[in-house]
Amino acid sequence: MADAGTAKRPSAREAARARIAAKAAAAPARPGVYMFKDAGGRVLYVGKAKSLRTRLRSYLRAGDGRYQLRFLLERARDLETLVTVSETEALMLENNLIKQHKPRYNIKLKDDKSYLSVKVTTKDAWPRILVTRKIVRDGNTYLGPFPSASGLRRTVDTIRKVFPLRTCSDPVFRNRSRPCLEYQIKRCMAPCVLEVDREEYQRHLDGATKLLEGRTESLLADLGAGMEKASGSERFEDAGRLRDRIAAVRQAVEGQKVVVHGGGDRDVFGVCREAGYMEVAVLMVRGGKLVTHNSYCFEDFELPDDELFSSFLGRFYEGGRFVPDELLLPIEVEGMAAISGYLSAKRDRGPKVKVTVPRRGEKRALVEMARDNAVHAMAERGDEGKRREAMLEELSKKLGLASTPKRVECFDISHVGGEAVVASMVTFDEGLADKDGYRRYRLRGVQRNDDFAAMREVLGRRLERGREEGGLPDLMVVDGGKGQLAVAVEAMRELGIEGVEVCALAKEKVRGSATSSEIERIEDRVFRPGRSNAITFRRNSPALFLLQQVRDEAHRFAIGFHRSLRSKARLRSGLDDIAGVGPAKRKALLARFGSLTRVRAASEQELAETPGVSVGLARRIRAGLGG
Repeated sequence: MADAGTAKRPSAREAARARIAAKAAAAPARPGVYMFKDAGGRVLYVGKAKSLRTRLRSYLRAGDGRYQLRFLLERARDLETLVTVSETEALMLENNLIKQHKPRYNIKLKDDKSYLSVKVTTKDAWPRILVTRKIVRDGNTYLGPFPSASGLRRTVDTIRKVFPLRTCSDPVFRNRSRPCLEYQIKRCMAPCVLEVDREEYQRHLDGATKLLEGRTESLLADLGAGMEKASGSERFEDAGRLRDRIAAVRQAVEGQKVVVHGGGDRDVFGVCREAGYMEVAVLMVRGGKLVTHNSYCFEDFELPDDELFSSFLGRFYEGGRFVPDELLLPIEVEGMAAISGYLSAKRDRGPKVKVTVPRRGEKRALVEMARDNAVHAMAERGDEGKRREAMLEELSKKLGLASTPKRVECFDISHVGGEAVVASMVTFDEGLADKDGYRRYRLRGVQRNDDFAAMREVLGRRLERGREEGGLPDLMVVDGGKGQLAVAVEAMRELGIEGVEVCALAKEKVRGSATSSEIERIEDRVFRPGRSNAITFRRNSPALFLLQQVRDEAHRFAIGFHRSLRSKARLRSGLDDIAGVGPAKRKALLARFGSLTRVRAASEQELAETPGVSVGLARRIRAGLGG
């Protein structure tokens, strides 16, 4: 019989569970943020709570309805809590930590990446309006996102016809010497070279913003008042121009449906949760009109509805998104007053944001409409999911894989004559690009023009990291033929990697004969280990299309990195080798002159007018660039 000294020690998981339980029991009954971490210290999940003690104890309490959070607790090895002064501060801290750590189990607004937004460069002295897909914290104003790219571009085109705002880039703007064609056709006020009334320019900018935000009634009223004033002053040309602007605005917004009597700006939310996913639809009402709607889907990690939805709201209004006067929610969430205060602080002006859950009447009908949209979007997404599932099953069958691949990674090499050799890895998850899994590699241990050695290095680095950290793909695709496939198989054998499938995709090529005028076209070919012949797919096969899409995306990503390195190398050879020119001065010179060619053509006096560039440095720059 074993004595007390040989009693079984608790496992690492049991010890971690005990440690987490002790920290949860000791958590204060105050607002704050908590983070579950894995064995490597990586953050798995970030949450906020009105009372840390109550929330964390509910997670760990046996028999509690939410004890199904086993998916998270089985992976968690540590718990960290941060106490805040208020719920609003907890909400802000939660958002910052999610952006910083990108936790595995926090919601990700995947569809938001594909939508266009509008950037108003309010930091510029003479702001302009740009269409963008990236929202960053740079002090400018962002509107959107807009689900219809064509609709947004039509609206922006209308803005450029109606409001004479500048459209040129900053270097062009700074280096203009006379008005451009946009000024001649009355589409720009030419603030680059002419004296322009700032108040008038701001009125045009405000009008454009109102059109983008859907506040067309206010915009039309302003334009109408201006037309009447111009007509009364017998400025008939100005009145006619305003008349045309009113007609253009009305044409741009025709078809919008009035859904709320009495106007108002509101965001209306609806939720549908089933089959392992949660869909949130957002109806955007501006000035009493339904101007657009968005739909977002994210994985359901069995967290409570109110916790998921509260986290969604905090993420939704990041990036300078327009905050309306009222939010209509489908369910009660913890800290609604904190959400109201947080969103009110994000607005420059206006009344406090109302956050309500309507129970009856017109507002409740709007919430039900949003829920119907969420149900519809969920159904459409399910149909698309079935198509992707069938595509992956066909791929598995054609390649003879042991199972249907969920995660597919593709590798490509890019260089020109052996210079700036780089590689790319792109990741597709269940048939969709997962850009968080993209990686770029700068290869240094290979000889010029040795694609096999380059592929061997990048695959070795990826597989070794995957072996140490976990998360290897189900299928690896290498761009190339049998040679690249052999390299991949050898790399896995050397590292002892098992269970990862691999294939090579060779590009389509055209082959001719010196003795014949006929040209033979050889389609894309797929090679697998143990097979001497290429695997053929039927024409327009969805599975082949997926492989081509993965390969082309890897090629695009590699080419972009390669061009970036070559561009930096060219800039370095021109400026960075000159004593006294660092990154800041190089940036200032390129910003002032617009290009390296113009810097080379500038005189010493012109160079010395650049901030931070002395006369002596200007002389060295001229000499260094061969001026």
